[in-house]
Amino acid sequence: MSVEKVREYLTPYGVADRMQEFEISSATVELAAIAVGVEGARIAKTLSFKIGEEALLIVAAGDAKVDNSKYKHFFGTKAKMLTHDEAVERTGHAVGGVCPFALPADVKTYLDVSLKRFETVFPAVGSDASAIELTCDELQKCCGPNFVEWVDVCKGWQTEE
Repeated sequence: MSVEKVREYLTPYGVADRMQEFEISSATVELAAIAVGVEGARIAKTLSFKIGEEALLIVAAGDAKVDNSKYKHFFGTKAKMLTHDEAVERTGHAVGGVCPFALPADVKTYLDVSLKRFETVFPAVGSDASAIELTCDELQKCCGPNFVEWVDVCKGWQTEE
């Protein structure tokens, strides 16, 4: 089970005891916000993309949307999301529970600056009914060796947009 794999992965980071599992779905930003009891923007959604044969994840605030021109400028190609089957195959997590933890070594993880306006955020932890509360520094640290860098590839979350 993916949640148990993530729990084992997060244990050395000292945060596994903060994992929450819910009786209700947290598969979407809206459902996760209800399950956790916070505004949707604080849900750290993990979006899975592919560039050629490489898989990459972008973790962004719940109210942020990938800006195609920013994405293309940064990654040098058009944004193409993994299919549901590819997400499971490439990340080990099903859509709704994709998270930046316990990933195969070749999956690069980027954190979007849209998260930095919050003291804590809530990414999933391997299922469509789970989450964990982390600071942005903890989130970066817990991404482990898969973390590449902070990026600015989203829109819709800034008040001036």
